[in-house]
Amino acid sequence: MKLFEMKHIKKSFGALDVLRDISLEVDKGEVLSIIGPSGSGKSTIIKLISGELRPTSGAVHVNGYNLERIRKREIPYLRRTTGVVFQDFRLIGNKTVRDNLALAMRAVGASPRELKNRIPYVLELVGLADKENSYPDQLSGGEQQRVAIARALVNNPSTI
Repeated sequence: MKLFEMKHIKKSFGALDVLRDISLEVDKGEVLSIIGPSGSGKSTIIKLISGELRPTSGAVHVNGYNLERIRKREIPYLRRTTGVVFQDFRLIGNKTVRDNLALAMRAVGASPRELKNRIPYVLELVGLADKENSYPDQLSGGEQQRVAIARALVNNPSTI
């Protein structure tokens, strides 16, 4: 099953072509890492996948959504089906690790029981079971990155 697929994507900002004829696909169970120098289009690809941007030409399909035809009100539902780990982590500094994960889960309507079961499980997966009550500024950069990974995983239990 295809989680997402991009076919012959072109994305331009004015006269600048940021992406030209990009095609890629990711199947269920696969993980995609995008690396490259600054300005190579990595963030643009992520924004296309999340529905934040639309391609100038080409087709993008994500978890059954056709992003050429998606309605604005459907975009939050699309985003609930994907997990993105941002370079700057985007953790909320005055919330504990548990609260950062719980906030992401509550945003998609998770029950208290799901929070109780999934948060410790995902923290164990990323090696942070003992950091549940820590605040982001009490964690190393690597630990903060693992919290961000846990946040991406916590709402996508089928990927774990």
